[in-house]
Parts: sequence; C-alpha cells; structure tokens
Amino acid sequence: MSVAAFLARAGSIERLGPLALATPQGHQLKNEVVAAGKRYKARIDAERRAGRRTTSCPPETGSLAPEEWLAHLRSYPAHLRSRISVYAAFDALMKKRYPCPA
Repeated sequence: MSVAAFLARAGSIERLGPLALATPQGHQLKNEVVAAGKRYKARIDAERRAGRRTTSCPPETGSLAPEEWLAHLRSYPAHLRSRISVYAAFDALMKKRYPCPA
C-alpha cells in the first residue's frame, strides 16, 4: 500500500478518534503497519545474524503512536506519496528514530 492510499483511508475514519481502530478499515490499516514492522524487524534481525551493519539500531521492542506514524506519513510531499510504500516509510521512520552510532 502506498503512503497516499494509507493517508486517504486513514483520513476517512480519523474523525472517529480512538474508535477509528475498531472499524474494519482501522483494523486493515493497523495490520498494514504491523506487517511493515514485522518485515522490517525480520530484515534487521537477519542483518544482525549475518554480522552486517544495519540501516538503523532499534531496541528489541518498542511502540509507535498512531499520531507519530501519521505525522511521519504526512511529512512526505504530496506528489511523492503515491510512489512510497508503507514499508519504505516505516523503514525511513526507524532510521530517523533509531540511528546507529557512528
């Protein structure tokens, strides 16, 4: 799913506030982010096991507030959002939040 599609769907239920996650569309969006997170973690874990340098250095567990996630997605210029996947956006956020020491 692209950032543009994610934001469009999120915008349609955002007015519901905390109840938005209880809707079918809210579940779908949450699952999209969870899947991106699992894919990201699997890649980071594989890089660590192989002894390669990782693109970011996150803790073993963590959380991501919906507001922070949406703010990150909205930080992309509108004309690029349709070309950036949710996974790529998740990866970029982790690089920004958890940079590796030099």
